[in-house]
Amino acid sequence: MKLDRFINRPVLSTVISILIVILGAIGLATLPITQYPDIAPPTVSVRATYTGASASTVLNSVIAPLEEQINGVENMMYMTSTASNTGSGDISIYFKQGTDPDMAAVNVQNRVSMAQGLLPAEVTKVGVTTQKRQTSMLVVFLYMMRQIHIANRLLKTMLRST
Repeated sequence: MKLDRFINRPVLSTVISILIVILGAIGLATLPITQYPDIAPPTVSVRATYTGASASTVLNSVIAPLEEQINGVENMMYMTSTASNTGSGDISIYFKQGTDPDMAAVNVQNRVSMAQGLLPAEVTKVGVTTQKRQTSMLVVFLYMMRQIHIANRLLKTMLRST
């Protein structure tokens, strides 16, 4: 097929482009979210709260013991941690691509439970939460699209009622 045909017939080019976009949108809408490829590595988040403690206290008495126990969990790539002056601390553990997120969360939870005895009593009383986290921007995009759709419906309802 010669490229001159597309230059001489812009309507044909436009129709083919629109058809490709429509087929892509249909494919995107019908593909289950479980079939999307993994973009970001599996991540597990560990959160703890030490009420009334400064960031340095949280770092030394909560984050450090947890990191020591969590370090070396199976298929772990690296971890990052943050502590704030509100007494909260967060550790994010990143795993190799292909690691089962549920198993990774269980392994991290087992390590966190081993560190419970090293933590201050107030932290263990409030609790240390472990949860898997999806860091893919695709999920954020889908969430934002749903929010925009809800906002549009609300706007239409408001305009109709006035």
